[in-house]
Amino acid sequence: QVQLVESGGGLVQAGDSLRLSCAASGRAGSRDKMAWFRQVPGKEREFVSSIRWSGPLTSYRDYADSVKGRFTISRDNAKNTVYLQMNSLKPEDTAVYYCAAGILSSDYKTTGSYDYWGQGTQVTVSS
Repeated sequence: QVQLVESGGGLVQAGDSLRLSCAASGRAGSRDKMAWFRQVPGKEREFVSSIRWSGPLTSYRDYADSVKGRFTISRDNAKNTVYLQMNSLKPEDTAVYYCAAGILSSDYKTTGSYDYWGQGTQVTVSS
């Protein structure tokens, strides 16, 4: 079992920055792949970014085109925490952001490839 707890959401203005955190606990092998998704009412949950590692020094990062160059995903192994640094925020980034964890696989963009989810944290960007 894996538990994920997100934090760091809030209300900001366009152009501001926020850093989301996802503290993970539980089986390490079940969270070799972690990601951030986001969802707005009436729409499907969409991929934002993922980080996955196949060894202590080898990790891969991916981003949705809509956030590439503005968002950065990272991890702190000592704290079992994954971060999403969000810069140059836009009103269209407004959503509930969810942290997800799963077993390492080639599929990292679909919700079905993740087994564990956090409760979500609201990010609101005003214009």
